[in-house]
Amino acid sequence: QASWFLHVILAAGAVVYISLFYNKLTHIIVAPANVFLRSREPKGALQPINLEEAETFGVSKIEDFTWKQLLDLDACTHCGRCQEACPAYISGQPLSPKKLIQSLKEHLLEESKYPFKVKVPTTSLLIPEADPPRSLIGEVIPEDAIWSCCTCRACQEACPVYVEHIDKIVDMRRSLILEQAKVPELAAPILTSIEARGHVVIGTTHTRTDWEEGLEVKHLSENSQVDLVWWLGCQASLEDRSMKIAQAFGKVLKAANVNFATLGTEESCCGDPARRMGNEYLFQMQATKNIELLKNYGVTKIVTTCPHCFNTLKNEYPQFGGEFEVIHHSQLIAQLITEGKLKLTSGLNQRVTYHDPCYLGRHNDIYQPPRQALAAIPQIHLVEMERSRWNSFCCGGGGGRFWVEEKQGKRISDVRIEDVIKTKTEIVATACPYCMQMLEDSIKSKGAEESLKDLDIAELIAMAIE
Repeated sequence: QASWFLHVILAAGAVVYISLFYNKLTHIIVAPANVFLRSREPKGALQPINLEEAETFGVSKIEDFTWKQLLDLDACTHCGRCQEACPAYISGQPLSPKKLIQSLKEHLLEESKYPFKVKVPTTSLLIPEADPPRSLIGEVIPEDAIWSCCTCRACQEACPVYVEHIDKIVDMRRSLILEQAKVPELAAPILTSIEARGHVVIGTTHTRTDWEEGLEVKHLSENSQVDLVWWLGCQASLEDRSMKIAQAFGKVLKAANVNFATLGTEESCCGDPARRMGNEYLFQMQATKNIELLKNYGVTKIVTTCPHCFNTLKNEYPQFGGEFEVIHHSQLIAQLITEGKLKLTSGLNQRVTYHDPCYLGRHNDIYQPPRQALAAIPQIHLVEMERSRWNSFCCGGGGGRFWVEEKQGKRISDVRIEDVIKTKTEIVATACPYCMQMLEDSIKSKGAEESLKDLDIAELIAMAIE
């Protein structure tokens, strides 16, 4: 009985110590609570700002974070799994998701009035020993670290206690752009292009319908009595290489006798790049405009050729009243094959590996349909990369990084192409126009153009039905 009584006293004392005195063991209590209180919203959705009522836009001070975001900081167990998964950190970029969270936690302690807080050794990203007060952006978290994130979600998928890194980074970006007018030099013209021209393809001489040549594609303005609306996205309708994806998928839809139409020249950027870079105002302008247009045509079902458009229309437009059924083109292709509406007759007889786009995979858990579609091609030899599915390695183009050059370390896409080359395949299949362009650039930089091709799933399927 004495030993049992002693055990109870020690256990109760440990709980009191952990709860009352702010220390390294606090996460033992907080982590389970953080798991229980984790977000039930779609994984790919960022939280909106109420632009009419908000007193500040984004986060520039530690107290601007929500209580749940601050709970994340206490829940962190210092395990480093997020850092081990982060493509920016692995490739030598100035971002460590682990240090990000720990630096925010240290700053919270600095600014806190907690009466029993225990001094925690400083591991700041920028200033090893600094006297408070320090500015959140610039001193606690360097701007280079904030802009290095690809929003790929690898860190969050790896975290055992559901710490959310992306929303904190985007909130700081929102403050930089909306309150301080700071944006990476190469990315600034993209935001201007979205606002002025409704797309992100700077320098293009194409219209949004040039890719249609020879396909006789219907537009909603001419005929809105269709089963499906195809949202192409900026890249597939305006960028030279990605237009081939549109042409291929158009042939696939025609071959399956799908009754579809596009918005034609009425289509505008979905707003994803603006939102991920922190310009929430521009995103909401695009979203409300697009939702109104789609509702006016009575649209109910949409297919996209871009995972970023897919994620935005499916998970974020409902925040503004845009409730649509949204599918990705890889899902539709797999469905058409299963239903017998697509007959694949031409064999490929080549080794192919599939790259999982972050906004299709980790953000939306779509892994099997692209593989199912590829596996239906006669004589194809599919090979998985070591890092695939939820553990897939980002191409480096998300979160606005598509338009920003690395200042240090390796290109993330170069690291990914090294994964591809290890498989000794002849084709890397993609399902995202941004991934395609990032990987093709790295294929060229590696001098592998003769031995390795990058093709979209739609292009491979179109080849198989010819």
